[in-house]
Amino acid sequence: MKFLVTGGAGFLGINLVRYLKSHGHDVVSLDIVHFDYPDMNDKISIITGDIRDKKNVDESTKGIDVVVHTAAALPLYSPEEIFSTDIEGTKNLLESAEKNNVGRFIHISSTAVYGIPDHHPLYEDDKLEGVGSYGKAKIQAEQECNNFRKKGMCVSILRPKSFVGPERLGVFDLLYDWAHDGKGFPMIGSGNNRYQLLDVEDLCEAILLCATLDKSKVNGTFNIGAKVFTTMKEDYQAVLDSAGFGKKIIGLPEKPTIAFLKILEAFKLSPLYKWVYETASKDSFVSIEKAERVLGYSPKYSNKDALIRNYKWYIEHLNDFKNKSGVSHRVPWNQGLLRIAKVFF
Repeated sequence: MKFLVTGGAGFLGINLVRYLKSHGHDVVSLDIVHFDYPDMNDKISIITGDIRDKKNVDESTKGIDVVVHTAAALPLYSPEEIFSTDIEGTKNLLESAEKNNVGRFIHISSTAVYGIPDHHPLYEDDKLEGVGSYGKAKIQAEQECNNFRKKGMCVSILRPKSFVGPERLGVFDLLYDWAHDGKGFPMIGSGNNRYQLLDVEDLCEAILLCATLDKSKVNGTFNIGAKVFTTMKEDYQAVLDSAGFGKKIIGLPEKPTIAFLKILEAFKLSPLYKWVYETASKDSFVSIEKAERVLGYSPKYSNKDALIRNYKWYIEHLNDFKNKSGVSHRVPWNQGLLRIAKVFF
């Protein structure tokens, strides 16, 4: 089949491009960012463009069998960028896919649509209450998908937990940087909460299932996450153990720490935003029963497996991104004042 991957130059995008190529499919990447992966440059079609530009979008969906929409403006972007990209961009793609008779549309949403819930596990029919611009935009993007599903399009919506793996930096760079430098790692609260993650390869498998199974099975909404996970403290400790310095996860008092991080965020002295620091000390896990039952989804990686796999990639490629920073998952986030705090751990 021929796939269009929006956000193909991003963290999920490049992992999905490689995964689809390894399974014999043709791939077109559409991304506003330059595609700079030497191992794939001459193996796929590359369109550099903005999903908010209807001309770019219409050109990219011609002759496509499956659109996998991974492109999004992440929480560190401005609210205006988030809403225009994540909502209007999604609508442009859906309209273009319908016009060009694309067989399937797979939308990568987020469990951020559940907000800060009062129960676990979370199911696909639980209420949606996004926190911040990103969570709210993801809900509205899903509504656009539902509108086109009602019109007869086959639209799969996947809600993945935070996913890690090769090429993933962003907020996880903090953990890996501190582990690599032989530091302990602070955690908001005791760390005894259960916080489910996801390996990007398992997410790629779920995407391919939605692209290949009968349309009657995949035309729905599915939570995607790891099946095996323990507490946040135990899972993150596995990275410190892998680093080999004998350091430990250190719990910090929840309320004062959150208050401090709010101040840092207000003055742009920390990359951590509300949804991160207000959920980090809470249970956060979804039911993947529907994906297992309907799609045959069977994740291979536990939280620990995924984190350590990502950390090993980080160590091997450290020189590639040293002294770089930005707001995407592919680069380290500027630690701000937290870099100074590292000396105390």
